[in-house]
Amino acid sequence: MEKVDASLLRWLTLLIWFFFIVKLTAASRKIFQSENGKSLGVRLHKHHHRMVMDNGLVQVTLSSPGGDITGIQYNGIQNVLETRNRESNRGYWDVVWNLPGNHIAYDRLKGTDFNVIMEDEDQVELSFKKSWNFTNGNSSAPLNVDKRYIMRRGSSGVYLYAILERLEGWPDMDMDQIRIVFKLQNDMFHFMAISDDRQRIMPMPRDRINGEPLAYPEAVLLTNPTNPQLGGEVDDKYQYSCENKDNRVHGWISENPPVGFWMITPSDEFRAGGPLKQDLTSHVGPTALSMFTSTHYSGKDLNTKYRNGKPWKKVLGPVFVYLNSISSLEDPTTLWEDAKDQMSIEVNSWPYNFPQSEDFPSSDRRGTVSGQLLVGDKYISDKPMWASYAYVGLAAPGGVGSWQRDAMGYQFWVQANEEGHFLIENIRAGHYNLYAWVPGIVGDCRYDVIIHIQPGSDAKLGALVYEPPRNGPTLWEIGIPDRTAAEFFVPDTYPTLMNKLFINQSTHKYSFFFHRFN
Repeated sequence: MEKVDASLLRWLTLLIWFFFIVKLTAASRKIFQSENGKSLGVRLHKHHHRMVMDNGLVQVTLSSPGGDITGIQYNGIQNVLETRNRESNRGYWDVVWNLPGNHIAYDRLKGTDFNVIMEDEDQVELSFKKSWNFTNGNSSAPLNVDKRYIMRRGSSGVYLYAILERLEGWPDMDMDQIRIVFKLQNDMFHFMAISDDRQRIMPMPRDRINGEPLAYPEAVLLTNPTNPQLGGEVDDKYQYSCENKDNRVHGWISENPPVGFWMITPSDEFRAGGPLKQDLTSHVGPTALSMFTSTHYSGKDLNTKYRNGKPWKKVLGPVFVYLNSISSLEDPTTLWEDAKDQMSIEVNSWPYNFPQSEDFPSSDRRGTVSGQLLVGDKYISDKPMWASYAYVGLAAPGGVGSWQRDAMGYQFWVQANEEGHFLIENIRAGHYNLYAWVPGIVGDCRYDVIIHIQPGSDAKLGALVYEPPRNGPTLWEIGIPDRTAAEFFVPDTYPTLMNKLFINQSTHKYSFFFHRFN
């Protein structure tokens, strides 16, 4: 009987410890509550030259009226951003621009006017504006800028978006890059995650400084890194680029304390170049980026030229900066899984119904387009075939394939089902062409009719037949026309010039190769 009692006692002890750990883990998650079980309301603290938004989970400090994020307090960490940097060099928007024929310039889009757009316990939205006029000359980009920041009750992060505008008659300009930049504590955030199969411990900034520069400035051979296991590898921020369609969440993990910092982009509608456009994500710094427009991998062919005094306005975002945490007893990489879950929540909530700008339409002020895409190729089949899993999208009216060079308008893309049926929802009001390409089929498709989208409109296009370009039957073929080079042989890099992340990685090996040599 004593043995039975002792055994039961051991089991009871283990059970008590199990429930204690579960409770401790739950308490350490990102959603904290007040004593009555409800999440804390949002508060705005106004100070001279700074504004602080606080919802009990995250506290975000912004410079005023400039509108830079100077501090993010979370889970007992006073500031997850790099405090050794100047306050203006922690979390900010910037553009790369130039007047035609002039040198490239940078503009941090500093606000000159601050306003509280909304303030209650459920949500705070702040606006930091700057206006341009001809008296500014070449000192700043000829843009009107309205940077917005939103904090919501129970939300473990902050939403960011901006309205950029050019008025009629303004001077010509090129705008090659628009982005958001966050620079995190480099003593804390060492593990970077871009996707399920691209995650690694990253070098320190000083490792790049002390390394050997290679063929171009971004590529550095790590000769004596802080972490000896990284010795002999090449670090290059372009190794971590990603196509727009796959770039939904990326970021950084700190192991002590176990905290994640994530950039979530719930929609591609405001990004340049369509779903295949590649761009930067995160890189050594530790730096996390949200890229809206850039000439990376395209050069000036991506249409970033603003000419002839035409007016233009575009809303970039919202994107979501998300922070999460776990207990010290859990595997820090589970923060990545939680970030993916949060990303799915944000994607399924798009378009958001809480931004206060009239320039960001909610779902009921948008339209829908549906139809079926078929392929008519008599050399393959006497009857039209399903355009199985075709990519179908709406973009600004233009020539065949022009969506790949469009940076000024909005784009809306989906992937059709096996039978070629597609449904594009939540389209902004405007005028569009419908474009498509079909994996395994040569060429670009464009539906010649201009599609006019009004709020609440539902355009049913029926069956559309794409006839790919041909001069006769296929005699032989190298590769698969699917917009990748995945099936081509890519040789291994030199053992002394490699990133171990890509060893035995067939999925990204070809991509890594072309990043380096294109």
